[in-house]
Amino acid sequence: MINLTIVEALKKLKSREISATELTHAYLSRIEKYGDKLNCYITRTPERALADAAAADERIANGTARTLDGIPIAMKDLFATKGIRTTAASRMLENFVPEYESTISQKFIDAGTVLLGKSNLDEFAMGTFSKTSYFGAPVNPWQIEKHLTAGGSSGGSTSAVAGGLAMGATGTDTGGSIRFPCSITGLVGMKPTYGLCSRWGCVAFASSLDTPGPIARTVNDAALLLSVMAGHDTKDSTSTPNAKFEFDSELKPILGDGKKLRIGVIKEFNNVQISDDMKTLFEKRIADLKSLGAEIVEVSIPNILDALAAYYIIAPAEASSNLARYDGMRYGLRVEGVDLEDTYKKTRAAGFGEEVQRRMLIGTAVLSSESYEVYFMQAARVRRMISDSFASAFDNCDLIVCPSGASTALPLDSDLTPLEYYALDLFTVAMNLAGVPAVSVPCGLASNGLPLGMQVVGRRFDDMRVLQLAKHIETAAAIDNRPTKILGE
Repeated sequence: MINLTIVEALKKLKSREISATELTHAYLSRIEKYGDKLNCYITRTPERALADAAAADERIANGTARTLDGIPIAMKDLFATKGIRTTAASRMLENFVPEYESTISQKFIDAGTVLLGKSNLDEFAMGTFSKTSYFGAPVNPWQIEKHLTAGGSSGGSTSAVAGGLAMGATGTDTGGSIRFPCSITGLVGMKPTYGLCSRWGCVAFASSLDTPGPIARTVNDAALLLSVMAGHDTKDSTSTPNAKFEFDSELKPILGDGKKLRIGVIKEFNNVQISDDMKTLFEKRIADLKSLGAEIVEVSIPNILDALAAYYIIAPAEASSNLARYDGMRYGLRVEGVDLEDTYKKTRAAGFGEEVQRRMLIGTAVLSSESYEVYFMQAARVRRMISDSFASAFDNCDLIVCPSGASTALPLDSDLTPLEYYALDLFTVAMNLAGVPAVSVPCGLASNGLPLGMQVVGRRFDDMRVLQLAKHIETAAAIDNRPTKILGE
């Protein structure tokens, strides 16, 4: 059962070939076997999972089955879950138990999913390897003995899905935090159009960039998860009220049979250094698209190589503001000092890790009166230019493709500087700055046997066509990402 996709499992559940309880027991056994090795969960919820499964079986039996009834999932530990610990992988919230449910997690409850637990991540979603987690880093199931990164910040979610410890998962993408980890774990990860999925009840990192999205083994599964997540939410002021969300699990092809499509390749990425394997696989998938009738055109996003610098000004600035609420007064960690100010200092020094403190200091600095115009406003102008450049590029093409990352997964103990970690986001941050949809889809296996991913990028609210083209790439690449295959069982 572990190797079933979500779409396959739903068919077997509906026909009563398997039960939700049996499926859940299979995943709980898997978590018992590999949970400690992969460290993909911060909080496991087996009792809740079995209760959810029993309720799903009852609905299936009486003909009132919901969209995802009986599907076991992992919830990234940024989404508030009522009565279940929500930590953001930080000591600051180590024992925080919300009294409310986030919009996204409530949507999955309403769809009938089974909650296996809260997945690991970088602390407050700040990182690239999920190494900043207070609870230790999750491990990539591919070549598990090599102790490779599962990416970040949604590394726990990708580790769980790739290893068969969840059938699907939620993630959040602020600068690539869904797409990069999915690229190196052989999964499909979608950053939807900003505003398509509600952020209400999701612990904030950078509010103008944070985007909840799905993580799954196949494009069809990702589309199905997104159909549940998407929709207007009056509780979220950034939620788009009039967007159309017409997704289903069987994506229709948009190439072949005489169908024409102009696919853009970004000129400015031509001279960016990537591995030979990434270059070879990317060219193969481009050739596959051409063979189906696509017209490949070169497009220009003139400021895209400046996106990384703009992102690492805007995101820390917003983080500095968002994380000011963690002062030990109302919830979370509290370390008593000699007076109020000392309590603030000791609480925040003890509660936040090194990377979170670094980004808060950067953010506070660029928002200072001396630096605001020179740094923050200049970054905001670059952001606008990048957004306008994407709009202009889409005048000349229908969709854009590019790598999701430069190479395969690196060892967790890689000795990289903070700037080198930041540079791993080079291919992903621009899409967050522009608010456009982008999905990472496996494009093949490198010579070392590890997966690589490429992105499909579209116009705002063109999420469906992004997924449709990703389906063509997935079919051409045809990698075997079954969990039992990955772990050599």
